[in-house]
Amino acid sequence: MTPEPVTEQRSPAGADLDLRGTAELVALINAEDATVAGAVAAAAGELAAAIDAIVARLEAGGRLVYVGAGSSGRLALVDAAECGPTFGVTDGLVSAIVAGGPQALAVAQEAAEDDAEAGATDLTTAAVSAADAVVGLSASGRTPYVVAALEAARSVGALTVAVTCATGSPLGALAEHDVAVVVGPEVIAGSTRMKAGTAQKLVLNTISTVSMVRLGRTFGNLMVDVVASNDKLRARARRAIAQATGASDEDVESALAAADGDVKVAIVSILAETDAATARDSLEAADGFVRRAVERA
Repeated sequence: MTPEPVTEQRSPAGADLDLRGTAELVALINAEDATVAGAVAAAAGELAAAIDAIVARLEAGGRLVYVGAGSSGRLALVDAAECGPTFGVTDGLVSAIVAGGPQALAVAQEAAEDDAEAGATDLTTAAVSAADAVVGLSASGRTPYVVAALEAARSVGALTVAVTCATGSPLGALAEHDVAVVVGPEVIAGSTRMKAGTAQKLVLNTISTVSMVRLGRTFGNLMVDVVASNDKLRARARRAIAQATGASDEDVESALAAADGDVKVAIVSILAETDAATARDSLEAADGFVRRAVERA
């Protein structure tokens, strides 16, 4: 009999959950959640190596494609969706393929995770190639849909990364980078939307954020590629320019207007004391890195 994955094991500490009071349950879940960051830290070396490999693909013009089922897939979709407004990436640069398709995002499609053929087909439909990086997410590391998708990605030469919560998994064995964040049994046995889901969320945040920093999508810790599509984000854009340059509100507004709303161009024009056109050319020559562009201008 195949041993059950750690994600399905039962924690003795929670055997009497139904007998406990609300405050005690809240404390227990919080204490379990507090262990997740340490588990992610234990996988930091492999995670950093995976990100370096992902960045290399993105720098060469490839894409970052997440693949997941159930909670893992929904978490992947959230991370991919946030990359556009946060970092100003083009549509499709970071995307998520979820077992069961769009309907699985709002309504659970649990049977879809067993469809290995669909996993391979969905990867092929997405036209994944050797230029791309594919990150497969599965708490147990055994989800047939995700395993088949990563096999398909590997077969075309794409970079393959596994994000799991179990060591020695089939998914991890397939991947060039196996990021195994072992959080142990869940408070509710098998409910991997809990600690495992939190771990995957932390890993996804790290993958996308560090990748975008390495690609020059920030200036220090400022969101300079933000897509200012509402009042909150427009205020954030102006604040980023002010914080980056120390310029007055009037000068910020003037530089932003001259830059046609481009935060990076506005920052470079102020710091380099040049016009928007020169700042834009400097940014293009510096591959979008603000610091390099200021030195060039």
